[in-house]
Amino acid sequence: MSEQLISITDNAKEYLRDLIEKQGNPGMGVRIFVERPGTPHAECCMAYCPPGEQEENDVRYDYEGFHAWIEGKSVRYLEDASIDFKKDSMGGQLTFRAPKSRVPDIGPEATLEERINHVLYAEINPSLASHGGNVQLLELTDDNVAILEFGGGCQGCSAVDMTLKSGVEKTLKERIPELTAVRDKTDHSVRDNAYFR
Repeated sequence: MSEQLISITDNAKEYLRDLIEKQGNPGMGVRIFVERPGTPHAECCMAYCPPGEQEENDVRYDYEGFHAWIEGKSVRYLEDASIDFKKDSMGGQLTFRAPKSRVPDIGPEATLEERINHVLYAEINPSLASHGGNVQLLELTDDNVAILEFGGGCQGCSAVDMTLKSGVEKTLKERIPELTAVRDKTDHSVRDNAYFR
């Protein structure tokens, strides 16, 4: 495929080619993906990808001297992304810019996880912020149970059960009927910042 999705500078290509070569594994490439895409906590990641270890929906892009597998569901979050390498006294730093990685995409092809994150960040967290709190999705189980973690003023708060049941769970289930349950996995024994103790 062409290399329009992620633009990689010549310095970064040279650096990546060098790293891949040092692995001594013919056919080795890199795999690029976004963790927690469409949220303020989105993170772009890159890992070595030995031959045959790419996933079924990954898309291959060929660069000068190496190839990159882009995780299928991350492709739309990596449009207009760029990778650069700047040398410095410590060797250098690879920088990854992906302006769309944190932008929620809730179009018709959005996953259940993306839709949950959108409701959390667009509707629920702005309300919790008035108490210095927030909530994030940790995991979505195979049977559509959303496992959440509260932070800030919600962690250890004596009213968190009420917040979970009558606020967060109610809103999520109204907006996303496919959810079967919402569970809290927060360690509420830590009460340092709790809004209500």
